[in-house]
Amino acid sequence: MSDYQDILVSDADAGVITITLNRPEARNALRTNLLKEIAEVLDQVNTDNTINAVVITGGEKVFAAGADIKEMAELDAVGVMNDPRPTYWRRIAQFPKPIIAAVNGFALGGGCELMMHCDIVIAGDTAQFGQPEINLGIIPGAGGTQRLLRTVGKSMAMQLVLSGEFISAEQAREFGLVSEVTIPEMSYTRALKLAKTIARKPPIAARLAKESLLKAYETTLETGLNLERKAFTLLAATEDRNEGIAAFMEKRRPNFQGK
Repeated sequence: MSDYQDILVSDADAGVITITLNRPEARNALRTNLLKEIAEVLDQVNTDNTINAVVITGGEKVFAAGADIKEMAELDAVGVMNDPRPTYWRRIAQFPKPIIAAVNGFALGGGCELMMHCDIVIAGDTAQFGQPEINLGIIPGAGGTQRLLRTVGKSMAMQLVLSGEFISAEQAREFGLVSEVTIPEMSYTRALKLAKTIARKPPIAARLAKESLLKAYETTLETGLNLERKAFTLLAATEDRNEGIAAFMEKRRPNFQGK
């Protein structure tokens, strides 16, 4: 991986890389360049068959406290229309491999939206989540209203977006925003362990499972069931499926090759 200005990227470890947001002086505010760098890394990982999962974290103190307000203030309506950030968000959303977020401290505004672009979220128990954009006279602009409603339901999504209030890690877990809550020092360790577990699974099956699950947000039950069945059928043609069944029958650990 190349050197980056706003993120740190680890070497691959057991099929996993870690992207660490690295703007501590701005509480990891998501300026355009930071999103661009995340998208670039994910584009590279997408074509690297040795990497099967990604962890995104901001460290032990803060995940991301929102968008870069100074940068945002410089944009008028035309500037917002020509803003390249939606293309970076789209590339992150379309990344086909599993992403696990390790969240501590604030995950607010764009930070909460970035977290919701991840597939699994492990949060430290002091983490706080929210969409406080309304306090600036705006609304979430990177899918916050849509993903939040689909995850926590109408009433809680309305409360968070319209009030700008924050919720705790335990509340986030209760409402389905977070899958596990740990002490802050363990959130990244747990996320990395889970990512390595997933990276050992058959990569084609993991991609199709992620795609099928995400489509449940976007389509009818019948359409989703048809997509799931097509994915299930397609996997019958893979070497990994044959290896998985053989390993089960022979009572040994499977050796998946992504084929």
